[in-house]
Amino acid sequence: MPPKLGARVRLLAAGDTNKNDPDDARSVAVAALRSAGVREVRPDDHAAVLKIWSKRYRDLGRTRTQVVCRLHAVLCDLVPGGVSRPIYAVHAARILQQITPPDAVAAARCELAAAFLDDLRRIDAQIRETRKKLATAVQATGTSLTRLFGVGPVIAAAVIGDVRDVSRLPGRDCFAAYDGTAPMEVSSGPRKICRLSRRGNRRLNHAIHMAAVTQVRQPHSEGRAYYDKKLAEGKTRREALRALKRQVSDAVFTRLRIDARRTQAQARDPGGQ
Repeated sequence: MPPKLGARVRLLAAGDTNKNDPDDARSVAVAALRSAGVREVRPDDHAAVLKIWSKRYRDLGRTRTQVVCRLHAVLCDLVPGGVSRPIYAVHAARILQQITPPDAVAAARCELAAAFLDDLRRIDAQIRETRKKLATAVQATGTSLTRLFGVGPVIAAAVIGDVRDVSRLPGRDCFAAYDGTAPMEVSSGPRKICRLSRRGNRRLNHAIHMAAVTQVRQPHSEGRAYYDKKLAEGKTRREALRALKRQVSDAVFTRLRIDARRTQAQARDPGGQ
């Protein structure tokens, strides 16, 4: 533990911190009252629904990874040489059917593997159901994000759920800083240096990353052409992928702005004959 942090912990433990929370709260309130960019508090809209199901999808994915790792570890104890292929429910069931436990220890491992297999099947069913709900919720928004190559209902739900109101971001540069695809400047004196940004919304950054990777994997996509162009310019694979992620970020921002303008136009239009 750093000495400064250790001293801070001891100070907090003693109860004598001279904290100025009331003064800080008053300063924040004054700044918020006088700021011209303060936005009104609004009730949750349909974007909150997308965020809820998107979080559920991520949680199920993490749980599935844990179950697969545990099942893989048990199968490696049962199969000589281990299992080299990726573990799926059908594959694991076929392996278990071929195992004849020679003793009580192997029988217990087979029972444990069967329990993990049941968990895996249940989680897979929940993931499929959650994906259907995500697709229905995204379709209800009428968004044009899904027209972008590599952006499906899962990625669109993650983007809309985290961004919500795109009008709070004045431009694509601010959006890139928000999602972490804009590089950070770490210049010193006359040297102009930029490095990879670790800031921003990491969930949104991951969604854009998955869209960019999908484009790179498809030889006929425009994203792959841009990726190859950056490689021809001397960029490394990681640098080319980061450049492509910025292009995807700009395209996502443009789509979000188009959707927001269309929604505002529909709200102003009372309809009629």
